[in-house]
Amino acid sequence: MSKLPWARVMPVLLAFGVLAALPALISGFYVELAMKVMILAIFALSLELLVGQTGLVCFGHAAFFGIGAYAVTLLSPEGEAGSLWWTLPAACGAAGVYALAVGALSLRTKGVYFIMITLAFAQMAYFVVHDTPLGGGSDGIYLYFKPVAAVAGHTLLDLDKPTQLYGFVWACLGACFVASAVLLKSRFGRALAGIKANEQRMRAAGFATFGYKLAIFVVSAMMAGLAGYLFALKDGFVNPEMLSWHQSGAVLIMIILGGLGHLRGAVLGAFAFALLQELFQSQAVFGAFAKHWQLMLGLTIIAFVALMPRGLVGLLHKEGAK
Repeated sequence: MSKLPWARVMPVLLAFGVLAALPALISGFYVELAMKVMILAIFALSLELLVGQTGLVCFGHAAFFGIGAYAVTLLSPEGEAGSLWWTLPAACGAAGVYALAVGALSLRTKGVYFIMITLAFAQMAYFVVHDTPLGGGSDGIYLYFKPVAAVAGHTLLDLDKPTQLYGFVWACLGACFVASAVLLKSRFGRALAGIKANEQRMRAAGFATFGYKLAIFVVSAMMAGLAGYLFALKDGFVNPEMLSWHQSGAVLIMIILGGLGHLRGAVLGAFAFALLQELFQSQAVFGAFAKHWQLMLGLTIIAFVALMPRGLVGLLHKEGAK
């Protein structure tokens, strides 16, 4: 049993080490792809806290992702770089505030009603940025200058430099993974596990389950806002599709593909989903049939779910192990 934690930790440390070394081994498009996958992994981790760890199936998670992206774009001054010290907390805070309002209403429902209400709130946010001048309409908004972290006039971190942006995204993924693992090992995390197993029994034991669910809903949204913030920095552009139900469905597929109930599964699922998408879109591999990449991706995901009901993370465990 004493060896079990190391058996789980070492592959994670090795994976993060490989990610840290990637810029020295690859360049150009592949570095951009690695950043995209790491950002999606943060997004998937945020939803895993709700679905896999608490049993709250949210189908409007893209709203928080998009709010974080739009926040940094709208709050950055024109013609100059904004400050990382306040645009990052503002983006996460904006996603958290919206989640507080959404959660206060939606968490009073259960099952399919909760799913539909979160979807409805996400669509409301989508149409706000799509149909009003605030979000630039369907054309979206460009972020011409990426934030910098400076102290006393000295720049510590310039996210306009690809290497520094990559390192920042890598650090954010590591921080989110560690913070999520620590949270789930805490008393708060044990309460979430109890709510997922039997919420009625937890209430009978004296736990205010609504408060716990609302708290993790806000935490999850803030992490999704961080992912959206990083995505806006990577692309230098945001559009309403970041808040669409398609995006919410995609991240839900990621955690199912990776394996529900495991943080590593969320990260594995994000990597697998993004890499499969890039593979099937490659004309060098599939030629003219690459335009039907969504069909191939869908069939592949169905095959994965049918053959590996525990997800990709199930391959890392012996049969019958948790």
